[in-house]
Amino acid sequence: MGKKYKKKYVDEELLDTIFVLEKEWKSIESIVEQSIEPTETAIFREKFSQAKYLFLLREARHRKISAIRYD
Repeated sequence: MGKKYKKKYVDEELLDTIFVLEKEWKSIESIVEQSIEPTETAIFREKFSQAKYLFLLREARHRKISAIRYD
């Protein structure tokens, strides 16, 4: 059997990843908004980053994780 990770450690990693993905998504979104003619690739990257962020946000809600608790 593999290692068992503590729930608290996994929850903290999830929150860290959510914050990183939020910054990535906002950064790409800003670039696309400022572009005169954004490429399909840029639009795809923005939507993909948004989808990853929202997926992990739903996972955090499912696990009943609050960012306030882990400050």
